[in-house]
Amino acid sequence: MRLLKRETDRGGSINKREVGRKYEEMAVSYLRAKGYVILERNYLRRVGEIDILARSNTGYVVAVEVKYRSSNKYGGPLSAVSYEKQRKIAHTLMVYIKEKLLNQDTPFRFDVVGIYGDGSIKHIENAFEIDFY
Repeated sequence: MRLLKRETDRGGSINKREVGRKYEEMAVSYLRAKGYVILERNYLRRVGEIDILARSNTGYVVAVEVKYRSSNKYGGPLSAVSYEKQRKIAHTLMVYIKEKLLNQDTPFRFDVVGIYGDGSIKHIENAFEIDFY
């Protein structure tokens, strides 16, 4: 995979939103290659945001958090998904399920796609669990 250069806006600062979009696009391409169907991108509601919502080739609705780190200096991308972030993703998924009127029996899970500075990707399926009850 090709590395993406750090991008800056006119003032010289990094345009994090644009950089984030590029790495999310890498994650989407990766997931599609694995047979996932992308349902939503950047699903934003009052309670939080989910980077990617997809249906896996095994029928799961998957909430995917994408994390990029150019180096491991402050920890890798997979360690950057805090418990608070997990809770926000879970609550946002519940809103999505209600909004889309998905069947209560629809299986779902939470995945994390980590993208490293060298362009490598690590996908953790069922990266965390939340007890809703």
